[in-house]
Amino acid sequence: MSRFYLFLWIKWAWYLTLNTLIFSTVFTLVITGLVYASQGFATLSSEVYSALFDVAFFWFAIVWNIALLLVLFRGLKGIFNVCNAGYVLELYSCPNEGKSELIEVVGYGDLVKVWRKWFMLIIWIVGAQMVLSVAFSALFSLSDSVFDWFNIYLLYGFILVAGYFSFMILGSRCKRVKISRC
Repeated sequence: MSRFYLFLWIKWAWYLTLNTLIFSTVFTLVITGLVYASQGFATLSSEVYSALFDVAFFWFAIVWNIALLLVLFRGLKGIFNVCNAGYVLELYSCPNEGKSELIEVVGYGDLVKVWRKWFMLIIWIVGAQMVLSVAFSALFSLSDSVFDWFNIYLLYGFILVAGYFSFMILGSRCKRVKISRC
């Protein structure tokens, strides 16, 4: 069973990382190009390259956050009905509507309630990681500020780790998600 969670997490993490990087890079290049165009296509020099790099670096972190939320939602669809290490994660229709049936082709509309529970689970796990990290930082750091080390890229690492544990807990937290043999 642990191999199932590991393979599921590796596929999900690869999908999340690759798509977030692609979306962030493309939209950052578009924004940087629009800023360059709005300034009248200045002659390229070292100062202009430096300014364009600063604009791109500024917007990359912002676009990364937006892309991460979108890809987190889109990525949840790909974990269902895919066999990994002899097990499959299945999504069922809502048990409150009567009989719960397996959803063969998972659509984005089917994911909304599951995604909310899963996303809150990730938030709680990341919060626990942050509390532990701040405690270790306060105990072992020589700096005055507790959050000197924190940035969006470290938060992304926390989200990846939380994703692994959230897959283990998701089946027990959400009645619509079940693990079965394939």
